[in-house]
Amino acid sequence: MKTRTLAALAVAGLAAGLASAQSPKSATQSIEEYRAMLADGNPAELFEAKGESLWKHKRGPKNASLEQCDLGKGPGVVKGAFVELPRFFADTGKVQDLESRLVTCMERLQGLDAAEIAKTPFGRGEMANVTALATWIAAESKGLAFNLPQSHAQERVAYEAGKRIFFMRGGTHDFSCASCHGEEGKRIRLQDLPNLTKNPGDGVGFAAWPAYRVSNGQMWSMQLRLNDCYRQQRFPYPEFGSDALTALSTYLGVNAKGAKSAAPTIKR
Repeated sequence: MKTRTLAALAVAGLAAGLASAQSPKSATQSIEEYRAMLADGNPAELFEAKGESLWKHKRGPKNASLEQCDLGKGPGVVKGAFVELPRFFADTGKVQDLESRLVTCMERLQGLDAAEIAKTPFGRGEMANVTALATWIAAESKGLAFNLPQSHAQERVAYEAGKRIFFMRGGTHDFSCASCHGEEGKRIRLQDLPNLTKNPGDGVGFAAWPAYRVSNGQMWSMQLRLNDCYRQQRFPYPEFGSDALTALSTYLGVNAKGAKSAAPTIKR
């Protein structure tokens, strides 16, 4: 897998050089070609396999699997769940995203400590397992259109709270999410920034995560993606599973209605 990825990178660089010598291409076209060349060897496949194994194997103090976890479509139903999250869950009395819901199931079904998992850094211990599970579950809904429910009052509250958070400016740079993703035609370096106040299209923005980051060799969940956005804004990191992150994901997810999920994708 690693050899294929390195080879793809080399081919991408050569192709980009030849293309620039023959005919000018936009930055967006070049980036898309680069991603297409890498996609065949997306290391996210390894995380998918790990996630499926974690779902089916008995673990934790209760020696149980996660096969009875209810992700919103009934116990054990995975396909189609990802594109309807975050959503309200009656058993917890709150709106939850995929990752926080998985931790609830890990605690209730397997007896693992939810608070301890939430304190674990991304990429380590049980938090790494949460990311792998989320990657597999996302892959099971690949190609399906996002359609987050807004029938429950708390789901609508989460959307409105997420909208306020999206436009809230602060930090040392006086940034907000909207500073980068609130209008058309913005870019950081060679990276086009999607307008997340509306549906930016299939596999873009909310519809692209979880994703494998080539630049640091890690699988990034949606919560890690949002945490890194806050880092770049020079905001304090939100806590894992916080109502703020769930609300922000609800806002982005509802805005992405109709977009087809491409997750898990591969990113630079």
